[in-house]
Amino acid sequence: MTVRKLLAVLVAFVPFALPVRAQEAVVTYKSLSPDIALDLARAVLADCRRRGYQVAVAVVDRFGVTQIMLRDRFAGPHTIGTASGKAWTAISFRTNTAELHSISQPGAMQAGIRNLPGVVIIGGGVVIEAGGSLVGAVGVSGAPGGDADDACAKAGLEAVRDKLEF
Repeated sequence: MTVRKLLAVLVAFVPFALPVRAQEAVVTYKSLSPDIALDLARAVLADCRRRGYQVAVAVVDRFGVTQIMLRDRFAGPHTIGTASGKAWTAISFRTNTAELHSISQPGAMQAGIRNLPGVVIIGGGVVIEAGGSLVGAVGVSGAPGGDADDACAKAGLEAVRDKLEF
């Protein structure tokens, strides 16, 4: 095949190939606004306070990057890293940490995830869904047990549910 014929063939197919490539290169996703993330963190903190708990609350975006971190005055110093770790773990696995805790018990097929760097498998990490998309996660640490952290996180999500439907 001559160079001229090869160029003619390439030119004939280029207009069809470019739109497909352009469509594959662009991704659209939903994201939490900082205002909604802050409202959520405040709602979680308020619920924990009502229950008598001093906690830290972390809200991460869909990529696991921290958007908001709040720590109540008397929450322990470890609660900041733990809350962030729970939120990051929930979004990374797209599963609430309480569920990850139950499916990763010693001897279970998923037990190895407990040994991955940065993973915190204790109740209190809850994924945030809005408009049919996973948009982030919230992590809570400082209540007396993962189940109490989890309850605060879910109550906070319920408090801002109407703002999440975008």
